[in-house]
Amino acid sequence: QVQLAESGGGWVQAGGSLRLSCEASGSNYCMAWFRQAPGKEREGVAAMYTAGRGRPAWYADSVKGRFTISQDNDRNIVILQMDNLRTDESAMYYCAASPGWMDWRRLLQPTRYDYWGQGTQVTVSA
Repeated sequence: QVQLAESGGGWVQAGGSLRLSCEASGSNYCMAWFRQAPGKEREGVAAMYTAGRGRPAWYADSVKGRFTISQDNDRNIVILQMDNLRTDESAMYYCAASPGWMDWRRLLQPTRYDYWGQGTQVTVSA
């Protein structure tokens, strides 16, 4: 059983930055960040393979160039650096993990993940 613990959420003004961390209890091949605002579906934000050459990452179009997902190589921690945040990005942010490999076209689909953290709230004010 994989356990995930997120941290780093909080309040920030529009245009500001936040850094989210997710510590996993074990190694997982695919790690991702999702977000869900009240009344909306959970959407994929960023995902990466934690093994393999280059550790490629994928992003939702809305966050490309502003968000960066990365891994702390010494620990099972995945980080989401969020810059130039917008007010419509206020949501609960969740870390997700899949022990097995999946096709890159599925990395931002929430149904593909086996394990989820409790979430961390991000609030962006005008």
